[in-house]
Amino acid sequence: MCGRFVLSIDPAALSEYFALDACEPYVPRWNIPPGTDIPVIRRSPEGKRVAHLLRWGLVPHWAKDKAIGQRLSNARAESVADKPAFRSAFAHRRCLIPANGFYEWKAEGRRKQPYYISLRDGSPLAMAGLWEAWTSPTGEVLRSCVIITTAANERMRPIHDRMPALIAPEHWQDWLTATPEAVSHLLVPFPSEALQAWPVDERVSQVSNDHPGLIEPLHT
Repeated sequence: MCGRFVLSIDPAALSEYFALDACEPYVPRWNIPPGTDIPVIRRSPEGKRVAHLLRWGLVPHWAKDKAIGQRLSNARAESVADKPAFRSAFAHRRCLIPANGFYEWKAEGRRKQPYYISLRDGSPLAMAGLWEAWTSPTGEVLRSCVIITTAANERMRPIHDRMPALIAPEHWQDWLTATPEAVSHLLVPFPSEALQAWPVDERVSQVSNDHPGLIEPLHT
């Protein structure tokens, strides 16, 4: 699963790295939880690659209550094409969710040790996502998103059995624009050799903590 991540790159650098035509302003953060408005990269109706702030926690367009989004921060790759909450978005509204890295918690007896996972080369990663637009009975429009997860690779398996589905740069455009049948094969574990992981301080477990020190390796 993916329940917390880091986006420390600033909007200008994000725009350059992902070749964005537009990027809504945001504040870099080191401990982003579900329920937060996060930068999401989509294809605009004009065919441009843009990043807008969407709520993390998907609210399907047919939902009667937006509270459902509190339970839909992740979607399993194995069922995303068929599950009612996600199948329409998978067919028509795929997106990339940029991050510098993400956290996962490893069960160690009665406690859980947090780990920080990122790319070895230090570049941002792109998590596979879906987005939706929901309209309330009063006309409020809420745009929201979900992160797709897949089975863990060898690097992640000792920590957790799931991980975000990561999309390599050469597949970004296909993920945003191609047919569902053409991109389903991308929802697989990312190559282990491309990732690095280390334990971090338990302070990351408190969402009120949000600073660069959270990703520093834990010295034992």
